[in-house]
Amino acid sequence: MPTLQQLRYLVAVAETLHFRRAAEMTHVTQPTLSGQLRELEERLGVQLVERSRAKVILTPIGKEIAGRARTVLRDVQDIVDLAKQGHSLLGGTIRVGVLQSLGPYLLPHILPKLHQSYPNLKLYVREGMPQSLLNGVDDGSLDLLLFPLPVKGADLQTARLFREPLLVVAPSDHALAAKETAERADLKGETIMTLEPGHRLHDQVKELCEQFGAKLALDYEGTSLDTLRQMVGMGMGVSLLPALYVRSEVQQDDQVVARALRSRPPFRMIGMIWRRHSARQEEYLTLAEIIRGVLKERVSEVTVAQ
Repeated sequence: MPTLQQLRYLVAVAETLHFRRAAEMTHVTQPTLSGQLRELEERLGVQLVERSRAKVILTPIGKEIAGRARTVLRDVQDIVDLAKQGHSLLGGTIRVGVLQSLGPYLLPHILPKLHQSYPNLKLYVREGMPQSLLNGVDDGSLDLLLFPLPVKGADLQTARLFREPLLVVAPSDHALAAKETAERADLKGETIMTLEPGHRLHDQVKELCEQFGAKLALDYEGTSLDTLRQMVGMGMGVSLLPALYVRSEVQQDDQVVARALRSRPPFRMIGMIWRRHSARQEEYLTLAEIIRGVLKERVSEVTVAQ
């Protein structure tokens, strides 16, 4: 029978398609990893990996077995987590995925409080694109996401955390700078810049442009919120940016101004996502309550979910 460690090596090769990087990921030497994969192939009686100097390719059966191996390793980790649950609340490591447009502006508000209250809790944080993060929860490489809601998936459980407004950010010499708040009509005909496709914010801003009668800038899409802010400051258009980012970066930049929309202000709902049958579900619900409490006390820009 294959060992769990051999399955881990196979999954690492499937993710990296590179023996050296897979060995580094699993903290073994390359000869050890290569030898264990050969032994796994001998035990199963099939070739899993095509080896050449130029590249590593999984065979069709290798890809299928690697997918099954991810599920096995995820279930084994759930067993380990279930056993740990009886020892202490919010201890050990939680692998958290978070969007690049959220993590740097949310986590500084909550991590110090968590570390102070639960010193044995370790959060391994990975930033990424939406689909990559959702895949990570599905295959077990991530335990939990801080992520915009709603999401689809019968095997996912969610908890709402807060509503984060989207504010209009414009050049400091724009007509909006003379107003305390903006109206939807103010954006009619404006060029609105947003993140490139693949981001949840792109899809939301695209829908808002249709509602406002604004033009979505397709030639100058940003790769980050900072890039958008800088292009807005250069007069290339306006943007709709999340309130936590505005608090962190826009308010310190005299090249741009931020204005709330007075009528039906847009927002994104941020929540937590985990696998429905995770053994740590009660811990995640507790963590959600802690995050809500910290934000309610310290971050007036968002509306905490009930």
